[in-house]
Amino acid sequence: MRRILFLGAAAAALTALLSAEVTYQKPPMEILDVLHAPASPSTFISPNKTHILLMDRRLYPGIDELAAPVHRIAGLRINPANNGPHAPSIIYTGLSVMEIETGKQIRITVPPGARLGAPEWSPDGKRFAIANITASSIDLYTGSISSALLRRVPGVRLNDTIGDPIAWWSGSSELLVRLVPAARGPAPKPPAAPSGPNVQESTARSGPVRTYQDMLASPYDEKLFDYYCTAQLASVHVATLKVTPVGKPAIFAAAEPAPDGKHLLVGLVQRPYSYVHAYPSFPRETAVWDRTGKSIYTVQKRGLLDAVPIEGVATGPRNISWRPNEPATLLWWEALDNGDPKNKVPNRDKLIMAKAPFAAPVEVTRTVHRAMGVLHGDGGLALINDYDRNRRWLTVTRIFLDDRTAEPKQIWSRSMQDRYRNPGQPIFKRLPTGASIIHQSGDSIFLRGEGATPKGDRPFLDRMNLRTWQTERIFQAGETGYETVVGLLSDDGARFLTSYEDPRTPPNLMVRVAGVDARKPITNFTDTTPQLRQIKQQLVTYKRADGVQLSFTLFLPPGYKEGTRLPTILYAYPLEYNDPDTAGQIGGSTQRFVQMRGASHLFLLLNGYAILNNATIPIVGDPETVNNTYIEQLVDGAKAAIDKAVEMGVTDRNRVGVTGHSYGGFMTANLLAHSDLFRTGVARSGAYNRTLTPFGFQSERRTFWQARDVYMKMSPFTWADKINEPILLIHGEADNNPGTFPVQSDRLYQAVRGNGGTVRLVFLPHESHGYAAEESLEHVLWETQSWFDRYIKNAK
Repeated sequence: MRRILFLGAAAAALTALLSAEVTYQKPPMEILDVLHAPASPSTFISPNKTHILLMDRRLYPGIDELAAPVHRIAGLRINPANNGPHAPSIIYTGLSVMEIETGKQIRITVPPGARLGAPEWSPDGKRFAIANITASSIDLYTGSISSALLRRVPGVRLNDTIGDPIAWWSGSSELLVRLVPAARGPAPKPPAAPSGPNVQESTARSGPVRTYQDMLASPYDEKLFDYYCTAQLASVHVATLKVTPVGKPAIFAAAEPAPDGKHLLVGLVQRPYSYVHAYPSFPRETAVWDRTGKSIYTVQKRGLLDAVPIEGVATGPRNISWRPNEPATLLWWEALDNGDPKNKVPNRDKLIMAKAPFAAPVEVTRTVHRAMGVLHGDGGLALINDYDRNRRWLTVTRIFLDDRTAEPKQIWSRSMQDRYRNPGQPIFKRLPTGASIIHQSGDSIFLRGEGATPKGDRPFLDRMNLRTWQTERIFQAGETGYETVVGLLSDDGARFLTSYEDPRTPPNLMVRVAGVDARKPITNFTDTTPQLRQIKQQLVTYKRADGVQLSFTLFLPPGYKEGTRLPTILYAYPLEYNDPDTAGQIGGSTQRFVQMRGASHLFLLLNGYAILNNATIPIVGDPETVNNTYIEQLVDGAKAAIDKAVEMGVTDRNRVGVTGHSYGGFMTANLLAHSDLFRTGVARSGAYNRTLTPFGFQSERRTFWQARDVYMKMSPFTWADKINEPILLIHGEADNNPGTFPVQSDRLYQAVRGNGGTVRLVFLPHESHGYAAEESLEHVLWETQSWFDRYIKNAK
């Protein structure tokens, strides 16, 4: 740890600490045992639901990996040594393949010191492709359900900077990959001295932009972007491992094979680049190539997207994709409101379709509100999603792409925030070409959902008739245990795969038969942290002063004796809602298996704290002005939670702390500034001065100049002189989340310090918005527990 800053009443006791280098600290052993307990394998189910890949996952990288050289350019973080992402968070170290029906497993031999990415199943479910990340390259391997060996594709060095470097090419015999160009020379060298200033200019043209990080900053950065992101497309024949280049090297924002295997849809990033936008906003040409890389149709040439309204969309074709069940048919949306959600028009979007040879695009349909996508089914069936941002309302309409005389039919219309009335999402199936469409059996499709109820989530599986649009419930989880539907094992939905867990049993895959209570286990993952089974959890509901129903899950530590009042921590993340009804709905379940990973606040349970977990603090109101009463609703919500916990006899009102991450860190600082409900708080990776996010944040739609008073009132920095309870600020020094620049924590620290408050600032070297390195996680847990012990548990 390079820097820890502290001021306040205990400063004298820490003088020696501050004058010396501070090293990474470790929390108590009971926390370390849980933090480093082995994880169950990750599961990847084949498209035909016959086999599962069981992947052994590395828990955490070391700080040395995060400290390795990195290029932060155009919204990317690139490892220059292997031309891949810097410090990928998910790495697999081994794998097995399991047959679902028999449980038979084959352990697959992996390269020494394997660092594997996620596998890509072939459409027929018989093979898979996988990347192995080495210090100097990203190598390509293929595997089979019937072999214990992986085959390396010789001479292939994947380029994993933009997009997925591995895809199946319209079938199960060929891969489309992105490679580092074979003839690429050495990387650009930084200039010994600048040739001139770095200049940006805007000429009387509105271009609001959120506060993004890791942008290009110089001509040298532009050269690095060109060098590392330029890729060569190639086909790989899986049987022979023959590699065939496709077209010329370019920067590919997209490369998607058509179902016929004869066409490619490519998005080519072009100059001029931007120093305030990430690469997805750079100029782009979208075109159709043949298999040799020859361009045969240009869908769009667009410039820099530097004038898109906040919460708006670009003009011209967008969301360009292949129709999954046609050989070579393009679909895209175009805005009818100039991309601006504030413009009043009868229709916001139109859907365009173009069949090969793409000479005559036709309009298919229009949406009243903003189009959110198309779900494809058999026979030209399509479900169109459109979203009314003013009401936060989703409408799903059925159309037929090939029969435009058929009258569109509205299937669902509901609040996006209404969990209780959520009908679920269609289950998809993968076609032999690799494309996915809605799984249909006769006249029926299948829906799965969370099944939110006033008592917690009870996931379900429904069958929906496409003629009557009536649903029949095939399965719903019971009130004890938590069971989600993973996929269908039979075409008619009579057999299906679930994941079952309960407070004492880790998640395991099960085979279910409709109408039968018994479940057949497929996996047998065991509990590696039995000490956590003594933790108690309870769903608690109560009301805020304005009548809005709220809830939290009460977690009580191992060995808790009923009637004992405990030091308590409130953890929350405020969300915005249109109405009290949806704001008061229950989410989550107390029937889940308790697990702790990373820098979770739940580790405090092992030190004797009660946790008011995921306390709902809804900010209710019109989407345009909801934050006008943010502070009042925030404080009232926190007070109601504490009052309820005290009423239940589990919380000592004089020993309550608050913590949160990101917008929850912002919440934490505001609660300390505007109330005396808490003795202390731990705010992680927050943004505390909203003038530094002037073009909106979270759900705030107004700019700073349109709502100065609201931005100022909501900024804890403005009220730093009122933060008279101790506050611990933790932030990653390399935070790349929009808005949460590390300077946010630095400036709040200086403001509280300058006004005589008690404050500690911990910067985590090389860490981003979420903390990853083993050393960082251990230190954050140590900091958090030490802080709460000092100012809550052991406070006078």
